[in-house]
Order: sequence, then structure tokens, then C-alpha cells
Amino acid sequence: MNEAEVLIVGAGPAGLTAATYLARFRRRVLVADGGASRARWIPLSHNMPGFPSGIPGDAILSRMTEQATEYGAVIEGGRVESLTRDGDGFIARLNGRDLHVRSVLLATGVIDHHPDLPGVERAIERALVRICPICDGYEVSDKAVAVIGDDDKGVREAAFLRTYSDRVTLIHIGPPEALTARDEMTRMGIELICAPIDNVRLEGDRVTALSWGGTFRSFDSVYSALGASPNADLAEGLDARVGEDGRLFVDAHQQTSVKGLYAAGDVVRGLNQIAVAGAEAAVAATAIHNRLREADGWTVRD
Repeated sequence: MNEAEVLIVGAGPAGLTAATYLARFRRRVLVADGGASRARWIPLSHNMPGFPSGIPGDAILSRMTEQATEYGAVIEGGRVESLTRDGDGFIARLNGRDLHVRSVLLATGVIDHHPDLPGVERAIERALVRICPICDGYEVSDKAVAVIGDDDKGVREAAFLRTYSDRVTLIHIGPPEALTARDEMTRMGIELICAPIDNVRLEGDRVTALSWGGTFRSFDSVYSALGASPNADLAEGLDARVGEDGRLFVDAHQQTSVKGLYAAGDVVRGLNQIAVAGAEAAVAATAIHNRLREADGWTVRD
């Protein structure tokens, strides 16, 4: 391809949606694929629009990649090492070379804080350890569910899961003072265990966790409520505005506080959902295209 006009950093649902839109706008677009999309962890998504029987995360990414490249988007493996201003555009360092682009979309997502459990990655793939009750809480209806947390976020997640089951246990592994909502837990009927998890057994389709005093407890599923860290370093290097949680602030068109720098998906403050990421990416891609049209004089003014 000729030199890209737009660089998309991240090849998850947000980045690939934006790539399809921009390629269909006949923009020269390059996607830097760091190879770490959270969507690959999804065993089977049942709330992805258009797939009532469910679809695995890797299939979602494969279909979206095929669609983006069909229209001419180029996807290149590698991580963007640095991002700096270059007049009205940017210079990105990727795979040992400098790319001069007119606009950048960050779809870099977050890194989940997984519990320190043996075999946790495989357990997530088997849906024994889960990270998103909004995505799959329905699948644990009426089952025995444990939530691992280290602060009041664990309480909030356990309370959300009470929508689906009356057998919810919070295993609090943080300091006692980090848990301030004990009375609310009692009112909601959430069992509380304050103890570190020493060992985990994966037996068939159940999780058995050693929690305290050598006693094993069995659960149908375990949720991690230990939070995540946004991948916002590139934006912070340009002094983009971030919140206390490290996620990026954007305007109604998904533009960050840095002109020409856009963001979509989990790295943005909001709901971590594929449908939301796709909507944000569509808005961002359209705004980028219109901004470049205006810069090139292709707008009608009164």
C-alpha cells in the first residue's frame, strides 16, 4: 500500500471495526496488531448481536479481520513503540521504522489483573474463571458462583451477579480495610470469605478453591473482580487527558484532548463491551474521515 493516512493501534473489535469503516471511506489505513486482544479469551459469546447460538472470540476476530482486509486495510503485526507529534499529524515507531500519518486511533484496550491461580489462562478459556458478568452472567443463572476481589469492586460485582443466582460468595483477598460494604453484603445475602486462596483444583466443569483452614469449596464458576490497567501509555506520552482509572477521556466524536488522536473500546472510559467498542469505532472512523476531508478542502461551507 502507499503510505498510510491513518494508523490504528490495536486489532481487537474496536480497531478492526474502525479499519473496515476507514477502508470503505477509501482511506489508506494501517492496523498495528500487538496480538493481545482480550476478545481471544472469550470461550463463547452469547450477547454478540447476530449470533444467537454464540460465537467464540477468536472467530469474531477472524471474521472482522477478513472484512477489514477485504476493503484494503493492511494489518501488520507489531507494537507501536512511540508516538510523537509531527505538525498536524503524528510519527509512530513500528517495527524499526517511522510512520508519518495524519491521524491515529488508539484501540489498545486494557490488561486484566488475573488472580494468582495455577492454570488461570486455561480456566478462562474453559469459562471456569470469568472476567465479565455483563457478558456472561446469564450463563451462571442459579449456579454456585464465587467472586475474587480485593476491594469494594468485588462487592459490586457480587451484587450484580445476585441478578442471576442466590448462591454468590465473595472471596476477599485484599486488606480488611479495603472492604467497606459488609452490611450491604449481608442485606443482599452474599456470603463473605476473607482469606487468601492457597490452591485451586479444576475438576471437570467445576472449580474447587482452597480458601481457609484447609477446607475446599466447590463452585460452578469463579469471577475475577481485580480490575484492569488501561493501555494508554502512547496517549499519556502526548499529554492526553486521562481519568483516575487511567482511561482516556474523549469527546462526542471519540477524539481525545489531543487534536487528531482518537480512541475507542476498552481504553476509553465506559462499558467494556464488544458492541460498545464497535459503535465507538464507527463514530471515531467517521469523524477521522470528515476531519481529513475538511483539511483537504472537501467540505461545503455556508
